[in-house]
Amino acid sequence: MIDFTDEQIERYSRHIMLPEVGGVGQAKMLEAKVLLIGAGGLGSPAAFYLAAAGVGNLGIVDFDVVDLSNLQRQIIHSTERVGMLKTESAKKTIAALNPDVNVTVYNERLTSENIMRLFEGYDYILDGTDNFATRYLINDACVMTGKTNIHGSIFRFEGQATVFKPHAGPCYRCLYPEPPPPGLVPNCQEGGVLGVLAGVIGNLQVVETLKLILGQGEPLIGSLLIYDALRTEFRRLKLKRDVNCPVCGENPTIKELIDYEEFCGLSR
Repeated sequence: MIDFTDEQIERYSRHIMLPEVGGVGQAKMLEAKVLLIGAGGLGSPAAFYLAAAGVGNLGIVDFDVVDLSNLQRQIIHSTERVGMLKTESAKKTIAALNPDVNVTVYNERLTSENIMRLFEGYDYILDGTDNFATRYLINDACVMTGKTNIHGSIFRFEGQATVFKPHAGPCYRCLYPEPPPPGLVPNCQEGGVLGVLAGVIGNLQVVETLKLILGQGEPLIGSLLIYDALRTEFRRLKLKRDVNCPVCGENPTIKELIDYEEFCGLSR
């Protein structure tokens, strides 16, 4: 059990007074290790609120730099940091918000070659990516390592969130067995996105992560939560594990990481 300082008791007082959290739950959060894939639209609010909550160990993977067009939704960055590595910008913001949080940055593109190394030492993986190749890569690596994947995605005025926990529910491939043909589904850069939508979905991912850390509530395992901003409407769909899934099924055929760009039909 962590011996809280007076400052920590004051900082986390609104958590500690919750019976479902208390001092034991806050200690669990301070000891938890969460790896965020991406410091962009979803990663920004996720990193911000995980740090505010007192999740004590955050890893952030991103190779990009802050662009002016990011600031409409990527709230962890600022105008003065345009051109700075997103990981370094995020680390600066978190340090100013909560000195309890240990941030480790990985300034590299996520690939089949480095993902297992990056996953080491983390309890939960928060997927804030915006392309299919990386989503399949994260999914397969999570299934193979037994890591829980807190997934989110956004496009235009709609977002979705779910939790893929190996062997407790379906995986990403159960939901999307095959990627769409290249160019059929535009990304946010091509199709646009309502900036605040990133905050809604990113924070839903944080809520799910905290529930998993605390062992409280009903995480979105086996459920897909869809949010329509124009209708202010949430829909919750039940998901089933595919027993024939090539990764998490009864007789998996994919037992090692593959070339995900080739799988998604992308030219290198």
